Amino acid sequence: MKKMLLALSLSGALLGGSVTWAEEAVTAPASSEVTAVTVVDQAVLTDPATAVAIAPEPTTEKPKLDTGDTAWILVSTALVLLMTIPGLALFYGGMVRKKNVLSTMAHSFVAAAIVSITWVVIGYTLAFGEGNAFIGGLDKVMLSGITTDALTGTIPEILFVIFQMTFAIITVAIITGSIAERMKFGAFIAFITIWSVVVYVPITHWVWGGGWLGQDGALDFAGGTVVHINSGVAGLVAAYMLGKRMGLGRESMAPHNLALTVIGASLVWVGWFGFNGGSALGANGSAGYALVVTQVAAAAAAVAWLITEKVVRGKSSVLGGASGAVAGLVVITPAAGFVTVGGAMAMGLIGGVVCFWGITALKRALKADDSLDAFGLHGVGGIVGAILTAFFASPFIMGDKAPTDVLHQLWIQVEGVLATIAYSATLTFIILKVIDLAIGIRVESDDERMGLDLSQHGERVE
Repeated sequence: MKKMLLALSLSGALLGGSVTWAEEAVTAPASSEVTAVTVVDQAVLTDPATAVAIAPEPTTEKPKLDTGDTAWILVSTALVLLMTIPGLALFYGGMVRKKNVLSTMAHSFVAAAIVSITWVVIGYTLAFGEGNAFIGGLDKVMLSGITTDALTGTIPEILFVIFQMTFAIITVAIITGSIAERMKFGAFIAFITIWSVVVYVPITHWVWGGGWLGQDGALDFAGGTVVHINSGVAGLVAAYMLGKRMGLGRESMAPHNLALTVIGASLVWVGWFGFNGGSALGANGSAGYALVVTQVAAAAAAVAWLITEKVVRGKSSVLGGASGAVAGLVVITPAAGFVTVGGAMAMGLIGGVVCFWGITALKRALKADDSLDAFGLHGVGGIVGAILTAFFASPFIMGDKAPTDVLHQLWIQVEGVLATIAYSATLTFIILKVIDLAIGIRVESDDERMGLDLSQHGERVE
């Protein structure tokens, strides 16, 4: 709990005018160096009187570029970006009313533009630069010092930079599902600019950049906490602060074009192979297994959702099938490199049912207008996936690295979930509150009735 309190105290430092960095981390990421022992034939000195065996001497072998690994991460980077533009843009854009389709799609498009800048300027160095348990250092501002020869494991570090950038982009874009149809465009730009640095970056460092959660042994293969819980919780807080859409419960809020949504969900599903498979950082068996369990979990969750919807509502909807697949993809994300096919199927079935509950009964209980169910799918799915990872992490896949004490691993996973929820919720509230006081975060009533396409962008779909 001390670490969680210290993590929350980081908010003051990040929002302040100056930052004093704590002690530097004593260890570098394991992927950045490879230690080898050179094996030599036994030798003796030529003087028989002083003949002694020469012991093998340890040497440090530099990491070597692997072209196969590099090619796979190049492809994976494109696939993850595909998840946001056009995937998520279409998925969300089809679910809003026609008068807001352009503004909703613009959220994903602009997120790709804004976060690309914040990531290379300051985000990457604070996430993956050498620092302390809570935040990275400033040694790689504007990617300084990263040459074409610099490696992360067996791939160029500059490729690792953009691969991780695509994760930051989609995390921000997911939040927009909660704020659709009522947020000022200027306020949105200000929010994602700050949030991508102040919230996303520190949590990334905690888990993947050598921070305290990673050191504690938290398992998050591709972003259950970093991406999905983080964005889902931020979206829920934003929905509360913006308030409900005008006419909710009295006027029709039906999706204007579900065909776009299904196309978007399909692109997200395909792109997720890069999201999970690419997180192996190599063209290897781990990547292959990650692809298989990703497909199985998505399929199982889609089936579970359709069956549950048939039982509860009498019909299985197309939107339900698409939502179920996304739920399964979210749930398997933290476990993709750790579980067997059987574990993935079980996680998908559980995730499909729980996420259906998340967008129905839980959503009603929370009384928040989470417009496109960012929290119900990503927040709930991320929490479920992170917790189930403790139970399904398998020695068959992980070997000696598999957790031996399930209850201990469960606590570590819960610790990561709670820390992410607390930090993301607190900082999201502070950021939005400051922006609201400065310029306001919600459009005027007349602008909302007109639709954000016209009021914010001066355009509309005929």
